Order: sequence, then C-alpha cells, then structure tokens
Amino acid sequence: MNPTKSILVLATLLLGLSTRAASVESVTEPPEVKSGWKLEAEILNRIHEPQFPKRDFSITDFGAVGDGKTDCTEAIAKAIQACAEKGGGRVVVPAGQFLTGAIHLKSDVNLHLAETNSVLLFSTDPKKYLPAVFTRFEGTELYNFSPLIYALGQKNVAVTGKGLLDGQASEQNWLAWKSSSSRAKLVKMATDNVPVEQRQFTEADHLRPSFVEFNRCQNVLIEGVSIRRSPMWELHPLLCTNVTVRGVDIVSHGANNDGCDPESCRDVLIEKCLFDTGDDCIAIKSGRNTDGRRVNVPSANIIIRDCTMRDGHAGTAIGSEISGSCSNVFVYNCEMSSPNLVCALRLKSNAVRGGVLQNIFMRNVNVGVVKDSVLQIDFLYEEGARGDFKPVAKNIVMDNITVAHTPRVLNVRGFPAASISDVRIYNSVFKEIKKPDQVIQADVKLVNCVLEKANGSQASTKPRINAGQ
Repeated sequence: MNPTKSILVLATLLLGLSTRAASVESVTEPPEVKSGWKLEAEILNRIHEPQFPKRDFSITDFGAVGDGKTDCTEAIAKAIQACAEKGGGRVVVPAGQFLTGAIHLKSDVNLHLAETNSVLLFSTDPKKYLPAVFTRFEGTELYNFSPLIYALGQKNVAVTGKGLLDGQASEQNWLAWKSSSSRAKLVKMATDNVPVEQRQFTEADHLRPSFVEFNRCQNVLIEGVSIRRSPMWELHPLLCTNVTVRGVDIVSHGANNDGCDPESCRDVLIEKCLFDTGDDCIAIKSGRNTDGRRVNVPSANIIIRDCTMRDGHAGTAIGSEISGSCSNVFVYNCEMSSPNLVCALRLKSNAVRGGVLQNIFMRNVNVGVVKDSVLQIDFLYEEGARGDFKPVAKNIVMDNITVAHTPRVLNVRGFPAASISDVRIYNSVFKEIKKPDQVIQADVKLVNCVLEKANGSQASTKPRINAGQ
C-alpha cells in the first residue's frame, strides 16, 4: 500500500528518552486546523504597505559620492531632511558604493536603492553610530549604538529597491564583540529597576547594534533589498504596527545574525524572503525577563509565507526573549533545507523569561534536511527551571509538513512547573529518522502522520504512550 495515500496514525519513534511521550489519535478534520486559520485572513486585511508622494531626492544632489571612500553620512541626512520637509517621497541611492555611518529615517520617507549596483557601504567605525539612541539589546531597553538604519516613533517609513546594504561586519570589527560581558551588566540593571535613561552604554561595552531597526513606528515597509555582513540582528521591527517585509535577500553568517526579529510588534507580514543566516532565520521576540514584563507588549498577528530558509538555528523561532508573550503566528508555503538548519519550528523560554506562547500554526512546509528535529520546544533553555515565571506553550499546530531527512521529529523539553499542551502535528511525512524523539513533560500528539526510519522501514502503527510525570 502506498503510505502517502493511506491514513497511518503513528507514534513517535523509539521513545526511550521520553518522560511523557507523544500520543496519537485519529481525526479526519481537526478543528484546530480549521478554526485557527480563520484569523489569518483578518490579519492580512489590516496590513497595508505605506504610500509615499511621487517625489525623488537623490543623495548625489546633496553631495554624496559613490566611490566607496567618501563619507556620505551628512549628505544622506540632508537628503532625508529635505524629503521630510517637503512632505515625503523617496530618498534615492543611485548606482555606486556610498560609504556611510548611521542613517536615521523620518516619517513619509522611503530610502530607495534604485539599481542592483546601488550599495550602501556601512562604516565599521563605532563612532559613526554615536550618540547613543534608545533601543533594545536582546530584549532589554538601553541607550546604545544606533542601528545602522534607524527610525524612532515615525510613521510611513521604508527601505526598498534592488540594491545592497553591506554592514562590512567581520571578526576584525563588530563580530569580535560577540562575547561581550556587558549583556549581563545590562540584564542586572534591568533586574534592579535602574531607569532606562541611566542605562547608557558606550564603545567600551561592546554591545553590537542591529542592522535595520524601526522602533515604535507605524506603517513600515522593507522590500527588495539584499543584506550582507550584519553586525548582529539584521531586521528588527520593535514595538511597531503594520509591518511588511517582502522579497528581502539576507545572507549573513555572523554570530547572532538573526534574519528578522519582529519584537513586541502587531500585524506583521513577512513574505517571499530568503534567509541564510548565522542564527534563527526568523525569531519572534517580546522582551527579556524583568524588562520584558515591565514594557509588557506581546508580539501578535504575524504571518510568514512563501519564504526560503537555509542555514540558521531555526526556520521560525519564538523566543527566547519572549517575556511579553506571543500569539497568533501563521507560517505557510515555505521551503526549508540545510544540514546547518537545526529545526523547522522552535519555541524557547525558561522560568526566568516566562511568557505565554499560543496559537502558533504552521502548514504546507517542505523541508529537505534539518540538523536536529522538525519541532523543538525548549523550556529548559539557558536558566531552565530556575525561576519564578511559568512559561506556557499551547495550541501549537503543524499540518502537512513534508521532511526528507530529519534525525528525529520531536525535541520537546518541559519541566513540572511549565505547561506545554495541545501540541499537534497532522497529515505529515517524516523520513530518514535515525534516533529517538525526546518529549519531556509535554502533551504532544501526532495525527495521520507517516514516519520512516533511515533504513526505509516504517515506525510501528501501534500507539505507544507514556503518561508519566
């Protein structure tokens, strides 16, 4: 019998590591799949990209020289100011290599790289990103280096075009700071309720900036551009509403080089992008620990579709800086594959982060190869169970996931004081399985799934359930 046409209800493979294993059940039309996706259309109807007046301001008219050597920071700032004063439009980067420091956008301004050989080449001199600006570093508020492209509290802002954003990060500059001890200093300041205005970090602290950060903005568009050699997180919408990220090509393998990190954002569409990164391809955040709970703004209503994920820790991750919680995430029609891609979907928190992660839906995803598992839920991440804030994951639904090579399907780690419930995988095919699943303190079920061991045999069709606590 052809296994893709038959309905097989299969337990997880070789459950020897599980303290509470995935169970199985048979349903023909799972209600979670039907009801959960109804919200996706409502979210899409609210997301509209910003519109800009048809006025162009070329940076060369303000003194920029595309020789890759002349500092164009002031010329670009003058072009942005003139555009904003006239009521908005496009600030155009023509063909050429334009060396610059921090670029700060204003309302109704679209920074547009007009040609495929239009390049913004960002200086690696940290002083070009001072004075410090209000931002977050890994989920904690502070004053730090300006992101390479930054906007604070603006409306209708964009970075678009065919060209290249090159951060020039390497082990000789930004990436050499990857082991900075100042992160612990910042987290302690937040834990001690030090006012944000007093969290002033300098060049000596070595906290790297994000590449593109829109902070507390409305109506954001990032479209078409390519991004290379980022100091850290590449796209960082922060406390934004109505965000579209479309057709962006990201290849950047430095430490902590997440592709896109929507943090405490609402109504976000990420589509038709390529992510080939040194960390999570997409990582949804909502603040870290005490500071995340103080700000208390969740991420919600995020749609990820038609994207390609290659290298990275996860195709889509939620956490670990997720103290403000997250709900209503929809991932579909994506392609994922790399021997360096750890997993397709990853939820991570602990008893210090806390947070409620709920209504997470993934369907119609084709995975070639992953390094560890298809689904990871890790509530023992970093500090693990040593804290007072219960992490919760519930209503996590994957449907029609096809995987050609995966060492195991599940790597799910909870603990008694946490809650992982209503995790379901429907109508999916997993091949080349080599080792046992891990399911600890969690309610996980596989329904109408086909599992094939690496030797070509199928896993037992008999349910194997271990409900031990």
